[in-house]
Amino acid sequence: MLALRHAKIALLAASGFFLLLVVLNNAVFDYPSNYAFVQHVLGMDTLFSGEAQRWRALPDPTPEDGGYWLHHAFYWGLIAWEAAAGALCFAGTWRLWRVRAAPAAVFHAAKPLAIYGLTLTLLQWFTGFITIGGEWFLMWQSSTWNGQNAAARMFMIFGITLLFVATREDEPVERDQAVGGGGAGCA
Repeated sequence: MLALRHAKIALLAASGFFLLLVVLNNAVFDYPSNYAFVQHVLGMDTLFSGEAQRWRALPDPTPEDGGYWLHHAFYWGLIAWEAAAGALCFAGTWRLWRVRAAPAAVFHAAKPLAIYGLTLTLLQWFTGFITIGGEWFLMWQSSTWNGQNAAARMFMIFGITLLFVATREDEPVERDQAVGGGGAGCA
């Protein structure tokens, strides 16, 4: 049972670490290229369907238009979302680590922060990228600025992690009970 708990804690910590790196890449190390991704998706400027759905676009504003802040605000909203999910995953990791040897009910009761963190990142990948980016801004039509495959991959990774972490592990069963009673005479 302890090995299973360690596996849950390790995957949750890895999720928090991944989100921390995403935040650092988006906010610090590679702001311009990741910001360009947001600009092109919101601007819908690389779609193969042409102008048919461009009424949905939030075109690339210029400072002179007074709208330059919109793309940055959208991008910082994504970064804040990722940071919140990562912080919850790290807090959940710490909470689970502290009760790793406790009874099953105590360990299970310590999972809410982990579940909130993983759910928050699932909502971002599904709602933010697949639904809004992919379907509203038609990101799937862009050969250059299409993050659908990455978003689906992230949704699956975090979804599997959420299912694994949230699954309740039972108390260990005594050998005699596991084999049907007294254990004697069982083949």
